Amino acid sequence: MARPRFVTGSLLRHVCVMAGTGAIGLIAVFAVDLINLFYISLLGEKAIAAAVGFAGVVGFFHTSLCIGLMIGIAAVVSRTVGAGRAHDARRIATASLALMAAISLVAGSGTAFFLGPAVHALGAEGETARFAQRYLAITVHTLPLLGIGMACSALLRAVGDARRAMMVTLVGAFVTAVLDPILIFGFGMGLDGAAVSAVFSRLALAAVGLHGVAVRHRMLGRFEPKQLGADARAMAAVAGPAVLTNLATPVSAAFVTHSIAQFGPAAVAGAATIDRVSPVAFGLVYALSGAVGPILAQNLGAGQYRRVRQGLRDSLLVMGVSVAVAWAVLALGQDLLIRAFSADGVSAELIALFCS
Repeated sequence: MARPRFVTGSLLRHVCVMAGTGAIGLIAVFAVDLINLFYISLLGEKAIAAAVGFAGVVGFFHTSLCIGLMIGIAAVVSRTVGAGRAHDARRIATASLALMAAISLVAGSGTAFFLGPAVHALGAEGETARFAQRYLAITVHTLPLLGIGMACSALLRAVGDARRAMMVTLVGAFVTAVLDPILIFGFGMGLDGAAVSAVFSRLALAAVGLHGVAVRHRMLGRFEPKQLGADARAMAAVAGPAVLTNLATPVSAAFVTHSIAQFGPAAVAGAATIDRVSPVAFGLVYALSGAVGPILAQNLGAGQYRRVRQGLRDSLLVMGVSVAVAWAVLALGQDLLIRAFSADGVSAELIALFCS
């Protein structure tokens, strides 16, 4: 296992590198949904585009859960690495993958029993509701693959391997970008093609992540059931609040989707575009919580409290600049965005309002 990287050197540079590569990787996860919506929009059917929007809200809950757990994993393992306890770090890394797989399996497959009530509660009706349920019936069972991939990305960031952590999620986006047009248009599978593409994307995500963690860095140790309870409590202390924080966004998205549904599929299609553009545009903000955690945690583990405070200040600076840039790009590029997603009428009005 590599030596702690963040206890020396420029903190601002560490923040920029980790947040930047983390943002690229995390944006790749959200870009998968955005790419799916883009290709589905080319089919020209508002009901299908709206169905992807409803399915996306459910998927957003799942992704936010994994991001919260990922933050806890990165923080606890980083702190252990910073304290020089390599054996404990390996044990916790192994336990974290087991816990991520178990929690995401329950959350993902458990959703399958409530797909009908879930999409109807969001406001989906008729053909749109059927399309949304069909898409989710294929994708929800693969949440453990997404969770394992994201956990591996967190472990790689915990030891400072920002580049490989970024590659984990980039591979998933690349698989989607390649398979989507082939399955949706080439094989004429439509919405089912987008769902199958998402499954293969998550398979690639998990495979690349496990290779980096287990083979490249040899971060995994023996699974020790007797220590699982203590390790789980340590991760829960960070992951619990992080999960609740991250779930706030999909909860609000669900409320907005339910409210917009009364205005018809066109309005929902516009909201679906916004829900997918937003995390991509503000990906650096999403990534900061997970990327800065290892930096602060390594220094905390090493007892360098002055660097912890400085790292927090540098993180706030990076966040402020990134938000300002993202808003400017959205405001100036809104017409291009509307044309790219073939939006018109109410859909276009909503997108323009969001970007402005």
